[in-house]
Amino acid sequence: MPEGHTIHRLAADYGERFLGRTVRATSPQGKFSDGAALVDNQVLSRTEAHGKHLFLGFGPDRWVHIHLGLFGKLGFGGAPAPPPTDTVRLRLAGPTAHADLRGPTTCALITDAEKQAIHDRLGPDPLRPHDDGTRAWQRISRSRTTIAALLLDQKIIAGVGNVYRAEVLFRHGIDPYLPGRDLTRPQWDAVWADLVFLMAEGVRHNRIDTVRPEHMPEAMGRPPRVDDHGGEVYVYRRAQQHCHICGSEIRTAGLAARNLFWCPGCQPTTGR
Repeated sequence: MPEGHTIHRLAADYGERFLGRTVRATSPQGKFSDGAALVDNQVLSRTEAHGKHLFLGFGPDRWVHIHLGLFGKLGFGGAPAPPPTDTVRLRLAGPTAHADLRGPTTCALITDAEKQAIHDRLGPDPLRPHDDGTRAWQRISRSRTTIAALLLDQKIIAGVGNVYRAEVLFRHGIDPYLPGRDLTRPQWDAVWADLVFLMAEGVRHNRIDTVRPEHMPEAMGRPPRVDDHGGEVYVYRRAQQHCHICGSEIRTAGLAARNLFWCPGCQPTTGR
């Protein structure tokens, strides 16, 4: 499932191509035909992301809400657009570009009130300028749940996925099994600030890189990472490989329905 930086990048991509312009909207697949008809020949007035939720605004009280889920894909192309395949849930087309949405978990036309209800159930997003980590800390500091599980709870913090949770915990030397209530406030503030930085870099480069300059392949004289996800990381999907810093073998285990990765040397056990 795409992490939050990807959704913010997609919001910017929609804005770059269609914002302030009248667009044609169709649903070749047919599952969003009624919604597409209501925004067809309307002006895209705003794009917004919160966590893993994408919102396209068409005038007052009318939003297309998109959640890609595990299988959703968004593709952008030029104009004129080629004939769509019958897997396209929503096509937006303008004078210079088109965008095809396939296989999302959610593609729905919603009102301002329905959109606000989605925001209300989500935690703060490190990529939203007016959000901070205070509300998340209030929940984390009272919880017996592991910090690794809490970081994936979108009601606590929105947009963090499996890569960012593994990497940010490594970068701060935090045992992923540490209960939230045992995390210190300075530790949390550092984690939040790092997520703000790392995820903004993810938006800018359209990939996840979490390795500090002194640990990059060129600096360490090691081969670059080869992986479909791209980017240099410390522990994610590096199980049984050696840690770049301490040489310990990276471990993996299931936690919160996802594969967790950590270094037992750099993230020492705290009472397990």
